[in-house]
Amino acid sequence: MPETTKYVLTEAEMPAHWVNVLPSLKEPMDPPLHPATMKPLTPDDLAPIFPMGLIEQEMSMQPEIDIPGEVIDILKLWRPTPLYRARRLEQALDTPAHIYYKYEGVSPAGSHKPNTAVAQAYYNKKAGIRRLATETGAGQWGSALALATRLFGLECTVYMVKVSYHQKPYRRLMINTWGGEIYPSPSDRTQSGRAILEQDPDSPGSLGIAISEAVEDAATHPDTNYSLGSVLNHVCLHQTVIGLEAKKQMALAGEEPDVVIGCFGGGSNFAGIALPYLLDRFNGSPVRLLAAEPEACPSLTRGRFDYDYGDTAGLTPLLKMYTLGHKFVPPRIHAGGLRYHGAAPLCSHLLRHGWLEAKAFPQLAVFDAALQFAQTEGIIPAPESAHAIRAAVDEALAAREEGRKRVILFNLSGHGHFDMSAYENYLAGKLENFGYQPVDEEG
Repeated sequence: MPETTKYVLTEAEMPAHWVNVLPSLKEPMDPPLHPATMKPLTPDDLAPIFPMGLIEQEMSMQPEIDIPGEVIDILKLWRPTPLYRARRLEQALDTPAHIYYKYEGVSPAGSHKPNTAVAQAYYNKKAGIRRLATETGAGQWGSALALATRLFGLECTVYMVKVSYHQKPYRRLMINTWGGEIYPSPSDRTQSGRAILEQDPDSPGSLGIAISEAVEDAATHPDTNYSLGSVLNHVCLHQTVIGLEAKKQMALAGEEPDVVIGCFGGGSNFAGIALPYLLDRFNGSPVRLLAAEPEACPSLTRGRFDYDYGDTAGLTPLLKMYTLGHKFVPPRIHAGGLRYHGAAPLCSHLLRHGWLEAKAFPQLAVFDAALQFAQTEGIIPAPESAHAIRAAVDEALAAREEGRKRVILFNLSGHGHFDMSAYENYLAGKLENFGYQPVDEEG
């Protein structure tokens, strides 16, 4: 019998619900705090920038939440996504490990981000909102939201981290093509952006700065809401379609993963692949859940577990999370989607209590793995996703050293077709490693 490479589900086998792990947590999470009162946040506190449908999901204690039919109809444009067995990579590594990857790059925007963008656009449209404002790092989230808002007849304003705005011009053109407007952040359109530019006219920007601008935009326009592509509970919730499909596909392959891996910036794609398996861990499964982050922005491995703002200007609620400090501006690494000072409170909580693992990787080692993957499996991965590939390769090499089989599953959260300048610099020997440089922060 020929060996199977690709495991595919039908549209009828798509998840009809999102899985919510909040009611299953073994230890209670610390609540977000209102920045003015320092008291736990209430739904009314979030109402000025989020629709009630998403606020309810943020705090829901239902173990499963139905996916609206209108959302499923759009998700069918690319879901279910395929699961691949990376047989050629296994052979190149000479490893007894079995490597599987869930490929989210088949979406129209080329990443996992539309899984939540479509849901968020739907709930905002239902609430009568006219426009959404958001931030984006590498442009994957911004392009996903531009697509989703177009499909639901909404307008979209994107503040893109300035260094990525210039590194990835075709991501911004995608946003324009789908009808969105986009500005390099920090910009002169908001008070928070102007304040940063006064301090540093050449600021490369950061996700924290871009979040400040988008939140300010939403808060100062009554017809506009804010939309976030990672970090919050409802975003992680929407991404669980990834892991739910993967569990069905791994069953088709007749295997259970020993380790599940995702790259980590804010936490959404890692949560998407890992949270459905977390419920197995709660029930006694030995499966390991590994988050792969950049060494230059190591929020999980070098950050402090504390309350901090989700943005640079201090406009957001205080979140209990692993953080490098909200004033931290990461180096100009090419994985723009991972340049975030904090981490999803849910993932931070799980790491704090030992349910997850985290490892940081230098940029050159990440691109080494990306090139090896492209030359064996054919797919050119996004630099963000390449962190998961690096972690998977290291796990496979460890299996080789042990002489034992290990089943590895990772989330290939996007393609790198608009990241070729990064590959050009890598191939020309111009990429460098950046270490973590702590920032002194007051307040």
